[in-house]
Amino acid sequence: MKLDSRVSKLLKKYLEGYNVKGKLMKYLIKTKDGSYTVKSNFNETMHTIHGAITESFEKFVKPIEVLKKEKLKVLDICSGLGYNSAALIHKKKNNLKIDMIEISKEVLLLATLIPSPIDSHKLIKTVYKKKLYEEGVLKKIDNKTKDKRKNIKINVFCNDARDVIKNLKSDYYDVVFLDAYSPLRSPELYTVEFFNEVIRVMNKNSILTTYTSAAPVRSGMIEVGFYIGEGPIFGRKRGGTIASPNPSLIKKQLNVDDERMIALSDVGIPFRDPNLNDPAEKILKRRKIERKKARHKEYLSSSARTPLYLGKAEANTRAIKNAQKFGIEINSYEAKYIVCPQFDKCICGCNEPRPKNSRERILMMRKRLKKIKETIQ
Repeated sequence: MKLDSRVSKLLKKYLEGYNVKGKLMKYLIKTKDGSYTVKSNFNETMHTIHGAITESFEKFVKPIEVLKKEKLKVLDICSGLGYNSAALIHKKKNNLKIDMIEISKEVLLLATLIPSPIDSHKLIKTVYKKKLYEEGVLKKIDNKTKDKRKNIKINVFCNDARDVIKNLKSDYYDVVFLDAYSPLRSPELYTVEFFNEVIRVMNKNSILTTYTSAAPVRSGMIEVGFYIGEGPIFGRKRGGTIASPNPSLIKKQLNVDDERMIALSDVGIPFRDPNLNDPAEKILKRRKIERKKARHKEYLSSSARTPLYLGKAEANTRAIKNAQKFGIEINSYEAKYIVCPQFDKCICGCNEPRPKNSRERILMMRKRLKKIKETIQ
């Protein structure tokens, strides 16, 4: 990501020796819990205005409490201002090994200048300063800040996460924080290929947390083998996403509507980046083309939220037409057969065992959709 150009100019002035902290505060956004965030060049804030540090506790730290592990190895992707790792340190106190990835040196520098929302953030500042010194951004650093917490090791990578993750150990991390900008801004960190690397570096009893609930993101996670569920709601109408290789660590499944839209409509087509090096624009264009080709042929149209009406006696005109373009009627046997996996008891006469979780339901509905399409072609 890139910061607001005015913030970038002030950071350059700071490196030239000017005192810019007062001016810098004018461009920071104070959220409702008193912590600060900042806008990017996308005019998108890094955190919710309802509370930046509270979001870190609620959406990233709280979901991993189910792990019950004494020691945690953590991968913090797009660590930004360092709030997520700071919140975890505040909560866990010690026995942490954290690898942080942040591509922007400007963001690292900004993090060292903003007011720390909690005491543990001062440790993040110290680590960031050391990294900036190693990168030649800072000419000198002070060693005044010391932390009494035991057994906390933090490493910072200042590179593209796609390049970094290729060289990380397999079956290693207990926790992954994925806090990139929104999927339509930074799709490169939400692709099937990137998730394939993410699940590779996670151990079998690990958890990934992210704030986004976007259908292509969840679909990509399922494609590489993740079980997924709903994350806590904070500052938004919808919860984030929890993902794990272990289904028992998912405590709240997706709602029926989300499962159906991911499984049956073109909105569930994931982002792809075959060689893990494409720019965002190319990734977005690739998915747009794939959606257009698949709509009405491989998947139902997402317009009018068509899949949500399958098996119902009434539907809006647009949804009815979309279903007919695919080759089925809204309230037909075929429609009921497709969505049957979401019901506690069979509604189509198949009498097949009920899937146990969102991943299984989504995959079963997709399989049935494909089967129906093959029979009507």
